[in-house]
Amino acid sequence: MPKRRSKGFANPAQTWDARFSTEDYIFGTAPNVWLTQQRDLLPAGGRVLAVADGEGRNSVWLAQQGMQVDAFDISPVGVGKANKLAQQANVQVDYQVCGADKFDWKPEAYDAVVAIFIQFADPDARARLFANMKSVLKPNGLILLQGYTPKQLDYRTGGPPNLDHLYTEALLRDAFDDMTIIDLQAYESVLAEGTQHSGRSALIGMVARNTASSIAQ
Repeated sequence: MPKRRSKGFANPAQTWDARFSTEDYIFGTAPNVWLTQQRDLLPAGGRVLAVADGEGRNSVWLAQQGMQVDAFDISPVGVGKANKLAQQANVQVDYQVCGADKFDWKPEAYDAVVAIFIQFADPDARARLFANMKSVLKPNGLILLQGYTPKQLDYRTGGPPNLDHLYTEALLRDAFDDMTIIDLQAYESVLAEGTQHSGRSALIGMVARNTASSIAQ
């Protein structure tokens, strides 16, 4: 398929509202498998931000681990479903409806930032988003990020169809060169996350720590 470049959705809230407007959870209700594999790294009882959390599967799981969880998404429909999922799981998550550029990025507020498949962002938006994610980390705070690599354009089992929205190891090493990268691996696996992430997939996962006294904004 053509490896297109894109500036993203013209109306992202409307687009995601339409996608989430179904009784089913389109990415499932179980947490991302890669995220669960990082469980031992999560600070016990720490404060965590789930970025562009969609229907809530990852924020709810984080709350179930005893974390204090904030989360946001641009879609009111998605956040409504996330609140419902949290209520069903009997956990508390502070959800907000907003886009990444509108979120209140409070300096050094979080022990960890979790960003799972946030590849709606074109390169300019991604640079702002990554900078904001770093700015809210406490000293020794973690960023846990998973996404797709360019090979995913061959599999077509989820993710954006745009080359410049995808991650490579070199891209992430460069973007987070002011942090200590604990783990960074590109790999392949079979996903079964609802109807949207289903089948053989080209993935990348990164864990990075803020080992500086602070991250420059």
